Amino acid sequence: MFGFIALFFVAGIAFALSAVSGGGAGLIVMPVLGLLLVADHVPAALSIGTAVSSVSRIALFFDSIRWRVVLRFVPLALPAAWGGVLLLKQLEPAYLDFFLGLFLLGNLPLMLRRRKANDNVQCTGIIVWLPLIGAQAGFISGFTGAVGLLFNKFYHQLGLRKEEIVATRAANDVLLHFVKVILYATYGLIDRAALMAGLVVSVAALTSSCLMKLSLRHIPDQLFRQVGHAAAVTAGVAMMMLAGHQIAARDRLEIHYSQASDAVEMAVDWRQHRLSFELERPVELEIHHDLHFYDVAPVDSSDVSQISRSTLHVSPTRGIYVTRSARSTIDASDI
Repeated sequence: MFGFIALFFVAGIAFALSAVSGGGAGLIVMPVLGLLLVADHVPAALSIGTAVSSVSRIALFFDSIRWRVVLRFVPLALPAAWGGVLLLKQLEPAYLDFFLGLFLLGNLPLMLRRRKANDNVQCTGIIVWLPLIGAQAGFISGFTGAVGLLFNKFYHQLGLRKEEIVATRAANDVLLHFVKVILYATYGLIDRAALMAGLVVSVAALTSSCLMKLSLRHIPDQLFRQVGHAAAVTAGVAMMMLAGHQIAARDRLEIHYSQASDAVEMAVDWRQHRLSFELERPVELEIHHDLHFYDVAPVDSSDVSQISRSTLHVSPTRGIYVTRSARSTIDASDI
C-alpha cells in the first residue's frame, strides 16, 4: 500500500512536469513501477496510465491539435508497437532501458547551452520523416511502455507552440496506448498488480492535467524547453540506475579489484564470463577470459575436462604475444 501511495505522488509530479515539458512522465514513473512490478509488466501499467493522461489532454487542448502531424505519425506507429510488444516477450527490457537512459542523457548539453537566435527556426523538411519517426516511436513504446521526450525535439523542429506540442503528442499517443494495452492483455502481461498500478497512475495523471491546464499558458516557451531537457536528463539517470541494478542482479554483473606488491588486477564478471586485466611489474598487461559455472552439483572426475586458456600479453620490451595454459572445467553437456 505504501508503494502505491508513493507511486501516486511521484506520478502526479511526473505528469505535472510532463505538461510543462511536453512529455516524459512515463520515463520518470518507470523506475518506481520497476520497484513494484515484474519487469515485463511495467510497460502495461505505464500504458494504462498514459492512455488516460492522453485522453484528458485531448479534452483539455483539443483546439491545439495539429491533425496533419497526427495523420502522418500514427499509421506506422501502430504496427511497429506490435513488433515492440513481441520483442518484449523475448528479450530483457532492462538492457534497452539502460541504453535509452544513456540516450536521454544527451539532453544535458541542450539543457546547459545558451539560447541562440535561430533556436526557434522551423524545419519544414521534418514533416516528410514523420511516418518513420512514428514507426520508431511505436516500436520503442511497445517495448518499454513509454517514449516521452525521446522524440520531443521533432515537435520543436515542426515549429509547434507548447500547447500544440502537448495536444498533438496526446493525439498521437492515445490510440497507440490503447492498442498496446490490448496487446499486453493478449500476451498475458497484465495482472492484478499491473492493473492497480495503472489505475493509480491514471488518477494522478487526471489530477495533474486539470491543474496544469490553468498554468501552461503562463510558462515561457524557453522555460518549456529547458524543463523538457531537465526532465529527460533526470529520467535518463533514473532509468540507467534502475536498469543497471536489474542487470547486475540478474546477470551477476560484478567488478573486482585486487592489488599485490607486483601486480594490479581488475576483473569484470557477466553471467558465466570473467574478463580480467592484470598489470604486472615492471610494465606488462595481461588480458584473459574465463568461464565460470554457478550452482552446479558436484560431479565425478569423468565430468572434468581440460580446456585451453589463452592470455594476451602486451609488453613494451617483449611486444604483443599470446600464451596458452590448460585448466580443469566441467563439461558443458553435464550442466
